[in-house]
Amino acid sequence: MTSTHAFWLAGRQATGETAFDVTSPWDGRLVGSVSVPTEAQVEEAVAAAHAAVDEFAATPAHVRAAALDHVSRRLAERTEEIARLISAENGKPVKWARGEVGRAVSVFRFAAEEARRFNGGEAQRLDTDAGGQGRLALTRRVPKGVVLGIAPFNFPLNLSAHKVAPAIAVGAPIILKPAPATPLSALVLGELLAETELPAGSWSVLTVPNDRMPALVQDERLPVISFTGSGPVGYAIMDSVPRKHCTLELGGNGAAVVLSDWASESDLDWAASRIATFSNYQGGQSCISVQRVIADASVYDRLLPKIVAAVESQVTGDPSEDATDVGPLVSEDAARRVESWVDEAVRGGARLLTGGKREGASYAPTVLTDLPADSTLACEEVFGPVLSVTRVDGEAEAFAAVNDSKYGLQAGVFTHDVRTAFRAHRALEVGGVIIGDVPSYRADQMPYGGAKQSGVGREGVAYAMDDYTYERVLVLTGLAL
Repeated sequence: MTSTHAFWLAGRQATGETAFDVTSPWDGRLVGSVSVPTEAQVEEAVAAAHAAVDEFAATPAHVRAAALDHVSRRLAERTEEIARLISAENGKPVKWARGEVGRAVSVFRFAAEEARRFNGGEAQRLDTDAGGQGRLALTRRVPKGVVLGIAPFNFPLNLSAHKVAPAIAVGAPIILKPAPATPLSALVLGELLAETELPAGSWSVLTVPNDRMPALVQDERLPVISFTGSGPVGYAIMDSVPRKHCTLELGGNGAAVVLSDWASESDLDWAASRIATFSNYQGGQSCISVQRVIADASVYDRLLPKIVAAVESQVTGDPSEDATDVGPLVSEDAARRVESWVDEAVRGGARLLTGGKREGASYAPTVLTDLPADSTLACEEVFGPVLSVTRVDGEAEAFAAVNDSKYGLQAGVFTHDVRTAFRAHRALEVGGVIIGDVPSYRADQMPYGGAKQSGVGREGVAYAMDDYTYERVLVLTGLAL
């Protein structure tokens, strides 16, 4: 019989009066039962975090860095166990889950390094004007207050890490709210934090149901909100708290552009392989997965069959097996939504080249061409293993096609020409341009976020640390400069 998992309240384990089950998207088996905090327990966590603001901000850098280093080491030691847990609750193939744990290891390591560098301050002479003679400004960054981190289901460990690690690095208390579908990975993160010497009120992991989140979002004691998830939810959060600082990492409609100079057989094989892999990794449930392929007419006819063949070679099935490339979506409802969007596109005139079939929560890797411009698949983020391939004439048309979207997270451009790379960087309305590869590449230390309706602010450890803090200036007077 599966025991109920406790949540983490101000650094200690606690249970509420009710619980919910977490089941495997693959076979429906019970993965765990998770306790739900009561309203009083949520209040206790918020009050403890608010009370810890000054204490945590004053915590020596070596204490925060040591805690972050500890979590990084312990994640590495427990990689296989945690990867199996992620795969069970999320449905992603275990090989991708291992990669997620490895990335979280790096996130906490980067945060430990940044914690040791953070807040040394910047000195500025003010005697550049006569009125500033003998004056020096020292600018340091201080936390804005408690961070409410809201994590999604698709990377339940690493995107929790991207909320928690920067907050600890700057000394900002954090309340982490994991996705209801995948809370177990975040609760393991709580286990590791509990092994450190961080102040008790500096962190909580609360498994609060989504329908109880508005009150938490609007609590004035939580001035910073870091949310990763869907656009409608993210902007609803921002609209409901106009005076709070919100970092929103939202959806995408990732495009991979293949230009005319990427024309050798080995070039096209590489592009097709990368496109096939990263339109289907995580079941396509990544905001930077490949959803649109935009190919120059000079390479289109040779590239398209290579993409179809590479997609058909993706191994689908049980996510617990090492050979599996593509597992189920997070739920059968999610797979039904993808099915409905593909069916709509085909009714509208799109050609289905492979895939297009659903079985329970699994959806077959799918390739379409001739996608109607007004179809849902063309306009929205599919968040499933589906891609479309479009023919264009030349670089300008390709870049215009990328920009013809309300989203702007990342784009990939397959070109060998550095001048083209710089033109792409200037022209494409996205947060990141990946040259020679798909848009799905992310290094966890780089700034990550989007333009247009793909969000506001940036993740990436050092950049999130800036987001969680503000500049405070100290002016010293009467100095012999």
